[in-house]
Amino acid sequence: MADVPDHEPALTEGSVRAPRGANIGTRSHPLRASLSAEMHVRRLPRFSAPARLMQVVTLLGEAGAAESWRHISDLAARAGLTIAERAKYAVVPLPGATLVWERHTEFASYTFIREGAFGAPFDPLHFAPLSEDVLAGMPGDVIRATQIAVQPPGAPPPLDAELDQWFTRDALVVCDVVGGKARLMSDFRLHADGFGRLLIRDLGLQGDEPSQLVTRIQELGNYRNMALLGLPIAQETTPELTKLEQRLAMLTHDVSERRSEDDALLDELTFLSAELARLSAATRYRMSATRAYAQLSIERLHALDLAPVRGFQTLGDFTERRLMPAVRTCDSFSARIEDLQQRAAWASALLRTRIDIALAKQNRDLLESMDKRTQLQLRLQQTVEGLSVVAISYYLIGLIAYPIKATPGINHEIGIAVAVPIVVLVVALFVNRMRRHLSE
Repeated sequence: MADVPDHEPALTEGSVRAPRGANIGTRSHPLRASLSAEMHVRRLPRFSAPARLMQVVTLLGEAGAAESWRHISDLAARAGLTIAERAKYAVVPLPGATLVWERHTEFASYTFIREGAFGAPFDPLHFAPLSEDVLAGMPGDVIRATQIAVQPPGAPPPLDAELDQWFTRDALVVCDVVGGKARLMSDFRLHADGFGRLLIRDLGLQGDEPSQLVTRIQELGNYRNMALLGLPIAQETTPELTKLEQRLAMLTHDVSERRSEDDALLDELTFLSAELARLSAATRYRMSATRAYAQLSIERLHALDLAPVRGFQTLGDFTERRLMPAVRTCDSFSARIEDLQQRAAWASALLRTRIDIALAKQNRDLLESMDKRTQLQLRLQQTVEGLSVVAISYYLIGLIAYPIKATPGINHEIGIAVAVPIVVLVVALFVNRMRRHLSE
């Protein structure tokens, strides 16, 4: 310890002294900061009842993310703030309210928070003209808009006349949440002002619990609406899928019965497979997103710790009764496409196998024909070889006849007659030897 300067604090058990001059930031992973920031986004600032909130969710297109960032950057610039280009979360102070912006993969949400007592819980003019200024340049199409009123502890419960004024009574959902610390009321319908309405009675929430509760309820509703986007696509595409299914059944029957030419059947099966691939490519993302959003909705629903209130349906009943049939329809639609693609592949494979067998038979017959032709050519070649022996022998005898005739004392005709068999035998042996040499 003598080397430690007197002004350095002593190390306690379990503590670690950082190396002198070390900067941990230089060793950080490029994504470290963004990953840390990701854990803190998608939450509302702390507020306490009474409070009013208004949230607008817009569906973004391909270029909507950049437009949404530019929009919130302009709003933040008025408050003297700068929003990073790839930011997904921002809190912008406005006069008398707070704006919370969140950007997701497909949508963005704008949440206005205003604390303090209020008279009418669902008066859209409560946030005017702030909301009008923000909504004027908001990119994308509105997929959900909700007004939220949080009543403080001790506030009297709403009267039946007030519930009739605020909600549609036959669709009213009432349940306790977070272990009975709050009570939720809503009919989850669009009203004349274009907003849904949500009333939360604070029965003992503390700290961050009000903001966490609103976040979970809104995420549940937002993810539910995003999940339901797949249902119209499945419903609109089902008739086309049914026609392809019927056509595939006919083609499969024709494959088994051999009622038409194989090349025509294969062409139709190829076209049908291409159509199924087109439908799959056009709907796969939306169907996958529906499953993902539905799973998130169910997780948020379980996190609310619902408890029923006698005489009313709960948020769980409302969500599962409407969401799950839509999700099952989308799952069934996706399963039908995959099943038809598999069946079309099987039919094509069977047809190609039959075509391959037919081609193999044709090749076998062709080889047999070529073999017969080769044998015939061999016989012709042997015949030509025999004729060539005779022709060569004839010319050789003609050449030999000259020296025989020039030799005196020999019977020319007998000499030529004796030379004929000898020449033919020699030529035949020579030709046979040459043929064996070429064969080897």
